[in-house]
Amino acid sequence: MDKATVQRSRMSGIIPSRDQLLTQGDLVDFKEDMLLELKRIMKELMTGQPGKKWLKSAEVKKLLGISHGFLQSLRDSGVLPFTKIGGSIYYDYEDITFMMSVNKSA
Repeated sequence: MDKATVQRSRMSGIIPSRDQLLTQGDLVDFKEDMLLELKRIMKELMTGQPGKKWLKSAEVKKLLGISHGFLQSLRDSGVLPFTKIGGSIYYDYEDITFMMSVNKSA
């Protein structure tokens, strides 16, 4: 970008700069976002359940302590349902807990 474009962008508020003002409203919004994220993290730590409904492959592997290949075989065999959006694969946390309870041995 040339200097004139950068200057116009800064003046219109598109690119933040050091001279841009921070309002009390901005701080309140930031505080609320931080509190929500902290509550989600605390819930996850206290209950052992993730604070979100949909988990990515890496999160499922970590949660179950399994390898990439074993997760792939669970998908291929239809044991663990999944949703693919673009290049990312998502798993419903309830499907994971259901799979674990169905395959639980006495």
